[in-house]
Amino acid sequence: QVQLVESGGGSVQPGGSLRLSCAASGLAFSTYIMRWYHQTPGKERELVAWITDTGETTGYADFVKGRFTISRDTAKSTVYLQINSLKPEDTAVYYCNAQSRYFDYNCWGQGIQVTVSS
Repeated sequence: QVQLVESGGGSVQPGGSLRLSCAASGLAFSTYIMRWYHQTPGKERELVAWITDTGETTGYADFVKGRFTISRDTAKSTVYLQINSLKPEDTAVYYCNAQSRYFDYNCWGQGIQVTVSS
């Protein structure tokens, strides 16, 4: 059974940092492109960052460049999102997504809340 489990969310003050983790199981992790999205109430889910299956290439939404860093650990089948200099507008539910590089298949985690407030 394929499963993505996010962790590391919570409440922080503006300017703080968090590291989100997404642990994958039931899939060949090294063959999946991994992405992080976020979603706020009433808005569509929005791509935040992505990393290729090899980990060689990453990409970011303009609004997070320089503050967010995506990385992956193949040995642990885990993708991370380091979030620094948090702003109130970063408050959202963050979702992990895995997309197969070779098949028409992708899956989602259950989401994890990040709240930035003083």
